[in-house]
Amino acid sequence: MASQDVDELDDSSAPLIEHLKELRTRIIWSVLAFVVAMILCYIVWNPIYNFLTQPICAALEERGQECGLILLKLQEGFTVAIRISFFGGFILAFPVIGYQLWRFVAPGLYRSEKRAFLPFLVASPLMFALGAAFAYYIILPMVFTFFLGFQQGPLALPDDPDATQGATHLAGIVFQGSVSEYLNLTTRFILAFGLSFQLPVALALMGRAGLVSADTLAGTRRYAVVVILTLAACLTPPDVGSQLVLFSVIYGLYEISIQIVRRIEKKRDAELRAEGLLDEGE
Repeated sequence: MASQDVDELDDSSAPLIEHLKELRTRIIWSVLAFVVAMILCYIVWNPIYNFLTQPICAALEERGQECGLILLKLQEGFTVAIRISFFGGFILAFPVIGYQLWRFVAPGLYRSEKRAFLPFLVASPLMFALGAAFAYYIILPMVFTFFLGFQQGPLALPDDPDATQGATHLAGIVFQGSVSEYLNLTTRFILAFGLSFQLPVALALMGRAGLVSADTLAGTRRYAVVVILTLAACLTPPDVGSQLVLFSVIYGLYEISIQIVRRIEKKRDAELRAEGLLDEGE
């Protein structure tokens, strides 16, 4: 009797061990992809830096100012290169990490479930890229234009030999940005909008799985507003303008998600009626 219990225990634990081994394999491949992508980004960190600084340079050029960021610490140049490597490595390895996640969950899905899940797997990196591009090409120029509007007086750096020309009685307020602070601001905006654009994908997937409904999402709008406002305050710098922009975008995506889930429900109900599993009146 005891021997039989031991055999049953071993049989029940075997699948768990296999799942843990599979999970370990997928995590290892994801980490390797991230490390390789990070090394590649470190090799070309300077062109990536030049690309990330184009919005601030364009905003300064409109005001006739030279584009330049300063290093406040001796080691800041190296830390900036590492930060760019981590940032670029995450974005570059994102499709590989998503694919490894798919390989882990796919064996436990039916064929119909795989067909339903695969479009969301493809849409996720595309929506992240769309959100990042929206932040880079639209939001960041607006934010920098707003922030630089608080300058006054002679818009030249203190060590500029031409700074004394045209000087006025006003105390000059001129932008002297730190490389680290600028990259922190820029990458936070890009990641915040990239991740916020995942909202329709996540809610549509949950709706496809039957975890949420369009009526539930519509009925919890007031709570969603509070959550979105909190996220906007945490993900963006402490200024009301950028927080309102991010809130407007995420809330708009929330409303779009409701319509997507409603269409999924209508399609699912039509399929069930065609199979005779749902009455016409339901």
